[in-house]
Amino acid sequence: MDKQTSWWSRHRPTTRRLVQLYTALLYNAHLKGFAEGEIYTGKSKALCVPGLNCYSCPAAVGACPLGALQNAVAASASRPAFYVVGVLLLFGLALGRVICGWACPMGLLQELLHKLPTPKIKKGRITRALTWLKYVLLVVLALAVPLYYAFRRVPVPGFCKYVCPAGTLEGAIALLLHPDNQSKLGLLGILFTRKFVILVLITLACIFLYRAFCRFLCPLGALYGLMSRLALLGVKLDQSRCTDCGACQRVCPMDIRKVGDRECISCGKCIGVCPTSAIQFRAGKAVLHVSDVPAEKTGKRGRRVLTWTLALLVLAGVLIAVNFPASAKPEPVSTSQTGNETVQTTGEEPQTTGETQQTTNAAPAIGSEPGQRLGDFTVERIGGASFTLSEQRGRFVVLNIWATWCGPCVAELPILEEFANTHPDASVLAVHASLITEDVEQWLAQGSCSLDFAIDQDGTVSNLVGASTMLPHTVILDRNGTVLYNCPGSITAALLEDFYSRAS
Repeated sequence: MDKQTSWWSRHRPTTRRLVQLYTALLYNAHLKGFAEGEIYTGKSKALCVPGLNCYSCPAAVGACPLGALQNAVAASASRPAFYVVGVLLLFGLALGRVICGWACPMGLLQELLHKLPTPKIKKGRITRALTWLKYVLLVVLALAVPLYYAFRRVPVPGFCKYVCPAGTLEGAIALLLHPDNQSKLGLLGILFTRKFVILVLITLACIFLYRAFCRFLCPLGALYGLMSRLALLGVKLDQSRCTDCGACQRVCPMDIRKVGDRECISCGKCIGVCPTSAIQFRAGKAVLHVSDVPAEKTGKRGRRVLTWTLALLVLAGVLIAVNFPASAKPEPVSTSQTGNETVQTTGEEPQTTGETQQTTNAAPAIGSEPGQRLGDFTVERIGGASFTLSEQRGRFVVLNIWATWCGPCVAELPILEEFANTHPDASVLAVHASLITEDVEQWLAQGSCSLDFAIDQDGTVSNLVGASTMLPHTVILDRNGTVLYNCPGSITAALLEDFYSRAS
């Protein structure tokens, strides 16, 4: 019994570790996303979480503030970034780099990697100098690159696209590990290969260097570091009590020069070694006695139990809400059988095509796979009449699902426009995905694209064609409405011409 007690006293998780685990699970509460292989698209995705956590993770229920910042800068040519700037200022001035030390999943992962039993590289002048690299990445990749492309109307989140290991690990790899997404491996190119190599290098660095990504590369940490001295919450130094003994700097695994500076993540390790109690964890003027001393000895056990009970109830509520949402009221379904086919139509009234169809045993089945006939649907064109698929019989049809925030989507719009202009017997419809981050009509008004556009408000078109959250996604139909091509990824002019020739 004494041995077990001794082991627990050496290995019991600290308060900070418990908070790290809690926030990581709270940010990634959509656990069934791993089972489904799909990104969560609930309303909470419009809100930013404080720490670095990839938006594209199947479990993520919020947006990454760094990704949101880059997308806001990329859209700055058409709309101001009031929300993102306000949120970052709120996080930075309220919490500073406490977020890095207590509420960042990437920080937790780095610390766990560093626990692997290997020789460690100690901090020094070189590591201190390398901490400035993250400020360079903040200015160049997170701000300058998105701003440069903003005036070309192509969203390019530089850091997310070219470097971010969280996007590669939580987004790409987590999605591609799902069996339903194995077919998308063929879409990967040199960009993913480079990012995967960067992920491997950063992972190895974190094993030998404490929080290597956080210290040298993370632009979000750099941003919070700029506001750390003004932050309301964090480790603060009472200069009147400080004797400059250097104990705090020696015990700190980060590259600090002084407690509370831009590199301090307020982990609290320095509090216990200060001989004059000059270091305190504060929220404004209120002193929070952060310590790993058991709560029984501080007389605060009851308060901690109550706090954690409330926190766990909140977490349980979020887990239930995002994994088991209240089921929507089922829509009436009208079913009609013709031959060996069963065609189902949902909505208040059955949709009719205005034509009598005769189905034989040889008729293509209704579905979204090549060789099947795509089911009928109607969407409202932006600034025009409605688009009904059944009314396009006799025309070559291209359906492209895109989004203003998707760089490859925006880049291929001119290809689709050129094809539509040179083939008057073709119907090309660009359908914006249901996840909308800005006014689509206003965005389109800034350009001169002559394509027909629609918005997939309730996800009807995406569900009908079987489109995932991977964009762009293109579906090509022949003149009888039969699917010729249905695949995510960028389309080329040559591919469009090839399918057009086959349909002709």
